[in-house]
Amino acid sequence: MDRPSWDQYFMDITRLVATRSTCLRRQVGAVLVKGRNILATGYNGVPSGVTHCDAGGCLRARLNVPSGERHELCRGLHAEQNAIIQAARNGINIDGSTLYCTTMPCIICTKMIINAGIGKVVFAEGYADELAREMIAEASIAVVHFTNDHGGETP
Repeated sequence: MDRPSWDQYFMDITRLVATRSTCLRRQVGAVLVKGRNILATGYNGVPSGVTHCDAGGCLRARLNVPSGERHELCRGLHAEQNAIIQAARNGINIDGSTLYCTTMPCIICTKMIINAGIGKVVFAEGYADELAREMIAEASIAVVHFTNDHGGETP
């Protein structure tokens, strides 16, 4: 029997979570894990009760905002933000947890990750945000670029 590693298992779940995304530009999923237990999940999209971008249109596309810039010019939240918010709404302590994410977090999410006490980030795809990489390293948060079912590699 060929069982997936824990990292593969959680990354597979993270990719499934991303399929719930309502973003027209990029589907991202995030899963917070502690002690091999899932604490919360999140995907990128608009706040609850707000018109989804597929009906209202993409503000970033309309304004020609390049990927990785001007995050505030978006109606949606990032997957990492939604996972942290869901944990907070449900009273779940995420201090010392691991964040699995389909994409390396941006600078805004990185600052939230640092202050939330998340101890490790495992991501599948890179993201063009040098400041995020610098700050997460300065905060001594372990970062692993997951490459396949044999584990990851530290970037």
